[in-house]
Amino acid sequence: MSGPSPTDPVVPRARVANIANVLTGVRFLLVPVFLAALFVGDGHETYWRVVAFVVFAVAVITDRFDGALARSYGMVTEFGTLADPIADKALIGAALIGLSMLGDLPWWVTGVILARELGVTVLRFAVLRHGVIPASRGGKVKTLVQAVAIGLFVLPLAAWPGPWLAVAWVIMVAAVVLTVLTGLDYVLSAIRDSRERPAGH
Repeated sequence: MSGPSPTDPVVPRARVANIANVLTGVRFLLVPVFLAALFVGDGHETYWRVVAFVVFAVAVITDRFDGALARSYGMVTEFGTLADPIADKALIGAALIGLSMLGDLPWWVTGVILARELGVTVLRFAVLRHGVIPASRGGKVKTLVQAVAIGLFVLPLAAWPGPWLAVAWVIMVAAVVLTVLTGLDYVLSAIRDSRERPAGH
């Protein structure tokens, strides 16, 4: 999502225990809470699906705040740079896999999004010693659309009157398209960076 960027200056290790990193830790803790609420009963109890949505939304909001705090107040640390994207992927992965297990989201959607997210994360860490590849164009839009789409599918839309499920599908398709396009953009940026890098670096 939108935590501290690897390009941000890193503060000394003594300041690892800061509010931005605490929020990242909270997001990790919210993942099992979210899954527990999602799977209560048969996984389709209206009340608990709304609870799961609230937990998911709170976790997404903590991501927005920890990144902003880290950048604004010089709280970027090596721990935060590594832990933040892992927490993001854990939350998104848990939601997608959980929804697919419940039959609310096709596995192909989960597979496409997770393949892109995991692939880009591996690529990012693989090239970290050579520098940082800029975030893909549209990455923030992709993150927002993904979060909205997943959040809508967590809600018990099938039990609600109106076109809400159709709206959720339109946003989810947009999320998948943006996920693929930004992933390709990131890979192309990595290839360009490797070609432009001086020999021996």
